[in-house]
Amino acid sequence: MPSLKVNGQIHEVEVDSDTPLLWVLRDELGLTGTKFGCGIAQCGACTVHVNGSPLRACSAPYSIAQNAEITTIEGLSSKAAKAVQAAWVELDVVQCGYCQSGQIMSAVALLEQIPKPTDDDIDGAMAGNICRCATYQRIRAAIHRAAEQMTA
Repeated sequence: MPSLKVNGQIHEVEVDSDTPLLWVLRDELGLTGTKFGCGIAQCGACTVHVNGSPLRACSAPYSIAQNAEITTIEGLSSKAAKAVQAAWVELDVVQCGYCQSGQIMSAVALLEQIPKPTDDDIDGAMAGNICRCATYQRIRAAIHRAAEQMTA
């Protein structure tokens, strides 16, 4: 039976290899923090980390995640993750909240690769995440704030 390492734990799942990773996480493992938005990897609500890089789980087949380290919003614990989560609260980023797990996952991946991002870095890293409430200015401000907190 194939196994999957998610948030540091090994899980054995029995699904077709082309089943989207999103549905394995949500339906098989009960990790519902990763959201379904569009189903075509355009909105970013389903963003997870695979070996530290952001990936849209709605269109990625389960088979690509085997032998990889997967992190969902429930498993974030790095210094960057804590800084992003604190900045999100401090700057009251969330409005409806539906896209926020994907936004946070992308922001954390950015800060883990570029600890002091420019506006252009942020715009590039976050371009695949859509916020229907248009909190983009607060998201950018929170990423800058998280970067400040990480270096303080």
